[in-house]
Amino acid sequence: MLMSGLLRKYKDNYVSIIRLGLPILIGQLGMIIVGFADNIMVGQYSTEALASASFVNNIFNVAILGCIGFTYGLTPLVGALFTQKRYDTIGAIMRNGLLLNIIFSILILGIMAILYFNVDKMGQPEELLPLIRPYYLLFLAGIIPISVFNVFAQWAYAINRTKMPMWIILVANITNVVGNYMLIYGAWGCPELGLTGAGISTLFSRILSMGCILIVFFGLKEYRKYREGFTQSQITRRLLGQINRTSWPVSLQMAFETGAFSLSAIMAGWLGKIPLASFQVMLIVGTLGFCIYYSFAASVSVLVSNAAGLSDNAKIRRISFSGFHILLLIATISSLVFILFGEILIKAFTDDQAVIITSLTLIFPLVLYQYGDATQINFANALRGTSNVMPMLWIAFVSYIIVGLPSTYLLAFPLGLGLYGIFLSFSISLFLAATLFIYFFLRTTRQK
Repeated sequence: MLMSGLLRKYKDNYVSIIRLGLPILIGQLGMIIVGFADNIMVGQYSTEALASASFVNNIFNVAILGCIGFTYGLTPLVGALFTQKRYDTIGAIMRNGLLLNIIFSILILGIMAILYFNVDKMGQPEELLPLIRPYYLLFLAGIIPISVFNVFAQWAYAINRTKMPMWIILVANITNVVGNYMLIYGAWGCPELGLTGAGISTLFSRILSMGCILIVFFGLKEYRKYREGFTQSQITRRLLGQINRTSWPVSLQMAFETGAFSLSAIMAGWLGKIPLASFQVMLIVGTLGFCIYYSFAASVSVLVSNAAGLSDNAKIRRISFSGFHILLLIATISSLVFILFGEILIKAFTDDQAVIITSLTLIFPLVLYQYGDATQINFANALRGTSNVMPMLWIAFVSYIIVGLPSTYLLAFPLGLGLYGIFLSFSISLFLAATLFIYFFLRTTRQK
């Protein structure tokens, strides 16, 4: 009875979320496969390369997701305008948004360049530094292409064209995998570059993604109405301010969340190269759940922004709770996959028995935080769709920085739980964030 009642009430919303979310999911799964392929190839090359990749990837996760989060400020603005059929204004938003995002990514690039010159002061194993440094610089060069691609990807999502970015991501990912094989191992007459080869391949795929989506926006006839708004509009303080107000809180929210995970990676490095390699393996395994949750939550954000353009709070709630039901089901499936096939997934990355044994101990805390992660992702994206993004900043700061990081350190070191304690602490911050996001979402969408 309960299931049939839910289906009657939410059926149309389930269909809309899945229809929009599936192309995003396919793109995300492509990225997961590439992440798996990257780490499998690097892990099979050497444990030192895997540990070095773990450090750089987690440091750059903050910068990259901060840049991506800044582009997310465009989604509620474009989504609301799309419902109102104001295509010329969407073009103006895109022109101003592109400039603002490039400026923001240059700022992030400068910060990450300063960190590069202090990488030897972060307590990582000395023997890893010659591998870390060139890989770091290649990631640094990819920041601006990532930002530009995601500006136009958010536009595509907001106008319900989610398949177009999907195809671009899939092509870039295939290119990345082939490039990894050629440059890590020196296949087909290429030089054997190890971890540096993986970095070169990743950079090329990011530039390719940017180039493809720019060709689509400026070249295809069906997007002419947006392109005319883009080329004929002016850069104005009003539009820059409007975009800035919706972009900064989302960017900082994602930076705080990712920063907490990245600082956890640094703490894992304090425990040695085996715990650091195990941390990377399990974080990539956990990405399987995160990326699937995000795919459908992103479609929730788009549909909420469309409903917000009509000021329909009842519809906003129906969409958001429909997404919540879908994500709870996916979290259950993900948890079962981790429990039943966790060992197989771990062994795909490494044949180092010490890394395998350490990683296996982390399956329980990995499963434990899945529901918290799914819930906070759903309602964070629902709140983003309403354009009331300022609470996201404070929720992330309290959950991940004020509560999360001290919990990570306390469980790992004073309480002596080591890497297990680091993973256990993720549940504390994620469930707290989930609770706060639900509260602020319900308050934002109260019927007046």
